[in-house]
Amino acid sequence: MNAPLHPETLRRPVPAACLDALKDKFGERFTVSESVREHHGTDESPYPPMLPDAVVFAQSTDEVAFVARLCNEHHVPLIPYGAGSSLEGHLLAIQGGISLDLSQMNQVISVNAEDLTATVQAGVSRKALNEEIRSTGLFFPIDPGADASLGGMAATRASGTNAVRYGTMRENVMSLTVVTADGRVIRTAGRARKSSAGYDLTRIFVGSEGTLGIITEVTVRLYPQPEAVSAAICNFPSLDDAVQSVIEIIQMGVPVARVEFMDSAAVKAVNQYSKLTLTESPMLVFEFHGSPAGVQEQAETVQAITAEHGGMDFEWAERPEDRNRLWTARHNAYFAGLQLRPGCRASTTDVCVPISRLAECVRETVDELDAASFPYTIVGHVGDGNFHVLMLLDADSEKEWQESEVINHNLVRRAIAADGTCTGEHGVGLHKMQFMAEEHGEDALALMRSLKHAFDPNNILNPGKIINW
Repeated sequence: MNAPLHPETLRRPVPAACLDALKDKFGERFTVSESVREHHGTDESPYPPMLPDAVVFAQSTDEVAFVARLCNEHHVPLIPYGAGSSLEGHLLAIQGGISLDLSQMNQVISVNAEDLTATVQAGVSRKALNEEIRSTGLFFPIDPGADASLGGMAATRASGTNAVRYGTMRENVMSLTVVTADGRVIRTAGRARKSSAGYDLTRIFVGSEGTLGIITEVTVRLYPQPEAVSAAICNFPSLDDAVQSVIEIIQMGVPVARVEFMDSAAVKAVNQYSKLTLTESPMLVFEFHGSPAGVQEQAETVQAITAEHGGMDFEWAERPEDRNRLWTARHNAYFAGLQLRPGCRASTTDVCVPISRLAECVRETVDELDAASFPYTIVGHVGDGNFHVLMLLDADSEKEWQESEVINHNLVRRAIAADGTCTGEHGVGLHKMQFMAEEHGEDALALMRSLKHAFDPNNILNPGKIINW
């Protein structure tokens, strides 16, 4: 299967002087090893590997600034690398260059429990942060399926299962330390809860996918661990019944912390992968946070609504170990889905629509997928109108790839027509670039391009992603 290559795949030569300077500076933390380059030139997208010319492992903001200045001087592409879990080709070195691995920048710099904030280096993972602050009674709620780095999560404006209650990285990043294309170091804001001082640089860099600057430190909001937590699962006779239940729950203002959807195939995959015995029909997974009385009230309201839509087998998971097992299984749904067709290559896509258009969008998508020649699964953070499709393709079948792309295009255009977006969570990368003009309009896209030119005049920062130069 050959995913279409990007129009900017012409590699730029990396001068020997640039490579020599990096080797002198970083020693063993600089490598041109093919295996390391292949690791940094491959992600979870359907695209073939696109290897950088070299990999540098940075340990400080000053080192990142050194690399940026050097690459800018030689006009060498520079691609920030976090945990490597991207799904849309974000980290592929389509023009060659240097992959800048930030995983060794993994220190929690400070925890200000009184202010409900923490500042971390970009390579700290969400799980590592929560482990560090566990004793404070606080937690960081943003939880994409992978154990992603906080820098990568900020760069892709990540969200996850808790977004319906706690928002996305956009709402939870307070400040960033960023290295610009020419090696300057800036801090975008302080830790104050609000500010009216100047342009909101934090929001400009959040979601920029490494194309405007390299995030090296992140200050995030923390939240008190809820007094009571309860989870429940509920099966439905049809996908439409499940989605309609969610729409009504959200419209009634029930403050659920999580509400996740899995179709029958996804439940089957999770059962096999995580050794569970869940009923293999469309399913919603809920979690409720608050006081014991508040949690009980939320749960009773949700149970009544789901019953009106054919919900059955409403089961509770109140013990922490049962909840953790359930949510771990949900987070592993991607890898579980791959096991449904051993040896397959996955093409994933996600969209987000207004909650009132969710049932219609999901229904039309399922009708199209049911007619496809390959298996699929659907999961979703349906509480905020976001759902994901995992298409399991024969790795050697060009026909299946083309068929999956038609479905992806139809799904995205369906979402945009519903006043939604081409991606609610995965980001643009390479795979969604073709939809940017359709979603935003040519004038808005031209303004984005002007911003890119101003921030990165030599086009070295993750070139060829989000917008064409």
